[in-house]
Amino acid sequence: MVSDVKKPVIGVIGGSGLYELEGLEDVHWKTVSSPFGMPSDDLLFGTLGGVDMVFLPRHGRGHKVSPAEINYRANIDAMKRAGVTEIISLSACGSFEEDLPPGTFVIVDQFIDRTIDRKKSFFGTGLVAHVSMAHPVCRRLGDKLEAAAKDIGLSVHRGGTYLAMEGPQFSTLAESELYRSWGCQVIGMTNMPEAKLAREAELCYATVAMVTDYDCWHPDHDNVEVSTIIEVLMKNSDNARELVKTVTPEFGKRLGACPEGCHQALDNALITAPEARDPKVIATLDAVAGRLL
Repeated sequence: MVSDVKKPVIGVIGGSGLYELEGLEDVHWKTVSSPFGMPSDDLLFGTLGGVDMVFLPRHGRGHKVSPAEINYRANIDAMKRAGVTEIISLSACGSFEEDLPPGTFVIVDQFIDRTIDRKKSFFGTGLVAHVSMAHPVCRRLGDKLEAAAKDIGLSVHRGGTYLAMEGPQFSTLAESELYRSWGCQVIGMTNMPEAKLAREAELCYATVAMVTDYDCWHPDHDNVEVSTIIEVLMKNSDNARELVKTVTPEFGKRLGACPEGCHQALDNALITAPEARDPKVIATLDAVAGRLL
């Protein structure tokens, strides 16, 4: 297969409470268009410790876009067009476990996708592909995020399943108890189909789920309120920025393709015969699948 290993460019997708990324040098905002529409906002380019970085506020600056209305395909495609090779996804979430209190950072390793109204693939009629999602996050990134979080004294938990719900409403009590019975650790509204699309785009991807509340299963959180969440968000956001500053130099040391296979995720995924592929579809995939097409 064609090899196109590029130097690390770290992409950060900031969730609720994270609309800027301070500490970057040589910064500038730039509009990056996509054949899949417009991303949530312009992208912020800069460097941190000599490592190229790109930041995208998932909800737009000022939190203008609802989770269900985010153009996830445009966001990931724009990041790929910007040269991003690794993505850190920072996301607010609720906790399903007593020992994962507000303020905890959970480095997720699995997802259950319960979203129902989102476009979840770059591929389809004209060019069909099936990528593996058995291990949906990059273990290499997770290892470095865990080490960096411990170095700066954050309360961090490695591993766990993130239940992605449609939203924008919070869970009913029955739903919250159901997801707990499934063995999920946290719940959020934004990491699906984001993680699936990052895999299709051959990007390393890792989620840092920042707990803001216990969801409504907990007797002290039976009525999840935005005001309470925002208070925790502000503290989490400061810690998230510190985590990004600490871990970025480590991500920048990568030589060669990711050993977890993230950068070759499409090698065995394209199923449509070359002669049957729609040129118009191929044209939209110049960034996502350009390595093979």
